[in-house]
Amino acid sequence: MPDPWPAAGPSTWLARAGGLSAVADRALGAYLGLAIGDALGATVEFMTPREIAHRFAHQGGVHRHIIGGGWLKLAPGQVTDDTTMSLALGDALLRGEQTSGRFDTRTIADGFVAWWRGRPADCGNTCRRGIQRYLAHGSLQGPASDGDAGNGALMRNLPVALATLGDDAAFEEVSLAQAHITHHHPLSDAAVLGIGHLLRAVLAGAGPAACEAMGLAWAAEHPDFRFRPFPRRASAYVVDTVQTVLYHFLAHADFESAMLATVNLGEDADTTGALLGMLAGARCGARALPRHWRRQLAPTVAQAVTDQASALVALALARQARRATRAAPSRPPHVSPPYP
Repeated sequence: MPDPWPAAGPSTWLARAGGLSAVADRALGAYLGLAIGDALGATVEFMTPREIAHRFAHQGGVHRHIIGGGWLKLAPGQVTDDTTMSLALGDALLRGEQTSGRFDTRTIADGFVAWWRGRPADCGNTCRRGIQRYLAHGSLQGPASDGDAGNGALMRNLPVALATLGDDAAFEEVSLAQAHITHHHPLSDAAVLGIGHLLRAVLAGAGPAACEAMGLAWAAEHPDFRFRPFPRRASAYVVDTVQTVLYHFLAHADFESAMLATVNLGEDADTTGALLGMLAGARCGARALPRHWRRQLAPTVAQAVTDQASALVALALARQARRATRAAPSRPPHVSPPYP
């Protein structure tokens, strides 16, 4: 099977990122990691650990390979709404910046509508309800609802983190705006911002000790999400999702061990796998991702996330340059000295 990551691709856009090449490598690692976790976890979504161990007894009781299937009957290497909705959000961010020079929430909502009308492999009930509300009423957020505490807004927020690198205020504003199109709940909001800020720290090069301190401090501030001792629940409830992802991200230093421990819990394994892959992929960078999983991704998926990661990092760099230009003090007009 040909390598779906063209040899010239990453080096080309990493070079364009100039001095931020390490950040750009981590950004691509995060996006490819998200897709890998999504594709790997989709096979065992809604299964229990015991069912997984029985089905994969020939592999030592551990699900290890991107083989497709699952309840969605995916082709090997294909992904679910975690990745495709992220790509829809990223496209909307890029389109809004190109057409109006800003991140426009209505453009994001329209992007979600186009994604939904494209008949994705899966669409969660809360996402569907929010998109249908927007179509019916044009409202960019619904009222706060106890039914909105799922992980749908969290699973897709990676493009916002990349597009707003260097601008925490914009990150928080756009993250909540995109979240509230479908999910309006304080636990969802807290997860979107908390995991997002941790990701941004990893992208900036935060080491294991800093990530550990950050995760523990955030969980202490938001005790619903405390992940030690680990409750071992991995459902689509955003608390369960975050506890699973944080626990395994901080407990395992390497990408593969963290990923296998996460997806083999089953339940909402495509989303827990995607979010774990996002964080662990940002930590190791694209070049260090397990080659066998990278090669098992569908080439179209690998190319789409590579292209979008490139575009989003380039957008963030351009926005940083514009802010620096606006912040620079203006020089007084040049006046020639008078003749003596």
